[in-house]
Amino acid sequence: MAYKALSLQINAPAVTVLSSRDDAEAQMLAAIDRLDHQLTATLNQAGRDVLLVVTPEAFLTGAPGTESIDEWRDKACLEIDGRIYEALSAMVQRHQLYFCGNAYEQDPYFPELFFQTSFLIGPTGDVLLRYRRLNAVGIPTPHDVWGLYLDAYGYDALFPVARTNIGNLACLAGDDLLYPEVARCLAMRGAEVLLHAAAESYNPVPPYRSLVRQVRAAETMSYLVSANLAGLTEGPVPLAGGGSKIVDPRGLVLAEAGYGESIAVVADVDLAVLRELRQRPAATNWPAQLRTELYAESYTQHAVYPSGTLLSQTPDRQHNLRTQQEVVRKLYA
Repeated sequence: MAYKALSLQINAPAVTVLSSRDDAEAQMLAAIDRLDHQLTATLNQAGRDVLLVVTPEAFLTGAPGTESIDEWRDKACLEIDGRIYEALSAMVQRHQLYFCGNAYEQDPYFPELFFQTSFLIGPTGDVLLRYRRLNAVGIPTPHDVWGLYLDAYGYDALFPVARTNIGNLACLAGDDLLYPEVARCLAMRGAEVLLHAAAESYNPVPPYRSLVRQVRAAETMSYLVSANLAGLTEGPVPLAGGGSKIVDPRGLVLAEAGYGESIAVVADVDLAVLRELRQRPAATNWPAQLRTELYAESYTQHAVYPSGTLLSQTPDRQHNLRTQQEVVRKLYA
């Protein structure tokens, strides 16, 4: 099967300048309405074989500014059964495609926190998976409440893969792409198309973030659909984003954007080609040559960033930096 994927490079309206939950949700709903019109225009131009759309990190709100954990959770974080997800679900049903978004989200098991979540909505409007960002600075992650998170969701929930009629889809967010273990764990669970949401300044010199996108696709033999923000609107901090791209399982760039909003990052995803490549013994079939036993004991013996750091303290935006300071001191003493 082959179809088109779209990496939609759009602006995010920052809610950090707003004072109330009602104002923030009103702005999010307006952003969804704008996105609905963008998808209509894109599908009219690119064709109805666009079956997968990936949007940038925090595409409805932008990132938190000076807000505390409590303030950002109460103002900007989506309720799992709330009206923002309902509006997104209705939009996806109208367009009959698979839609990957990224948002800050409340969690009933952890009412004092929030998590940054990439989600996949299918053509029926159902949420098919939720992936919580695993590596982040200044916001909580599942690793920060490790034992309780595993009790609530289990280990496999850290690396969810949705098996759909357009392939096995998996999400990763932000700087999770810089950690090869994340993409590999998803690929080990069968992921064929990696959906990456980013919100980073686009700077082609040095191009390490751009190159990492190609490396992750090649080393896992997966398609990578990476959507970066074009910029922020309504916010106090400027962001010149860009560089969204789609990469094939060989690491070849199929489509790429420059600066600014763009609906031009569209490319074919050919599942037959991907599966044939994966089944072919070759020196470049790296997933088939991954000798996991070589590395497992080193990871077990050399823990670096500690787990569960938010289980014994009141959450705040600086806990990660304080923990890093202690880690650095031990690593390089």
